[in-house]
Amino acid sequence: MTQIAPPPRQAPPASGERAGGKTDSQAVRTLVSPLALASTRGKTLYWIVFSAVVLAFGVAFLFPVYWMASGAMKSPDELVQTPPTLIPETWHFSAYTDAWDLMQLPRHLWNTVVQAAGAWILQLVFCTAAAYALSKLKPAFGKVILGGILATLMVPAQALLVPKYLTIADLPLIHTSLLNDPLGIWLPAVANAFNLYLLKRFFDQIPRDVLEAAEIDGAGKLRTLWSILLPMSRPVLGVVSIFALVAVWQDFLWPLMVFPDTDKQPISVALVQLSQNIPLSVLIAAMVIASIPMVAMFLVFQRHIIAGISAGGTKG
Repeated sequence: MTQIAPPPRQAPPASGERAGGKTDSQAVRTLVSPLALASTRGKTLYWIVFSAVVLAFGVAFLFPVYWMASGAMKSPDELVQTPPTLIPETWHFSAYTDAWDLMQLPRHLWNTVVQAAGAWILQLVFCTAAAYALSKLKPAFGKVILGGILATLMVPAQALLVPKYLTIADLPLIHTSLLNDPLGIWLPAVANAFNLYLLKRFFDQIPRDVLEAAEIDGAGKLRTLWSILLPMSRPVLGVVSIFALVAVWQDFLWPLMVFPDTDKQPISVALVQLSQNIPLSVLIAAMVIASIPMVAMFLVFQRHIIAGISAGGTKG
């Protein structure tokens, strides 16, 4: 009679190895074990702690916004009294209308929009073109050029103010002054080494096979950039757009030097220049109005911002 050999015995898991081939280093470790979350007490305690942490962070971030918005609705006496009141005793909404009229906010907001939009468009055009050239076209001395560009990040921004001002006040070769001109904001904003490097790193992660397929179809270098790379780069372009707009919107010292004329100053400079003999509640209301566009832009494009931040960590 033929004997059937017994199945081979499996060796026990080696030290540091669990069932299923996963080692201890590969096992998922959490602050709270799944066994503790399986019980009713564990779930209740988890949600209490989680809700308390979320509430604490929400209060920490949103309370300053509430304090600023409600401070504009207090009377001047209530605004400076000690201890301060958490909720205004009487709601005064007139501070917002006074700030809109007395501080000429429509004009200065429009000046800021023009300056930020021009800097944003020029940065997207020139930084994207430069990043594409350094990443995919591989020019001669490309690494040397990139190293020189990145070296400018080591120079403090304050050290560049005087050279930039002298250049803007008397533009070389054509000897034209760009003071009181939006070009005085646009042109220096184009030379943004950080955004250029961010775009280059994203282009480096795009597989070479995609570009070779476009070349086989007869697409040139410019057509490849426009039809292939730019649609794939929407997340990182959204992040660069946010950085470009916020940098111009919140800048103070450079616009103060470029625009001696008060009527052409952006909102960040005008709030300081026009704050003389203005009630504190009206000034706070003006600050609230000035911050609304940036907050609204973040709320609208927050999905693109988060996608762009996570896109920098993905590999093609």
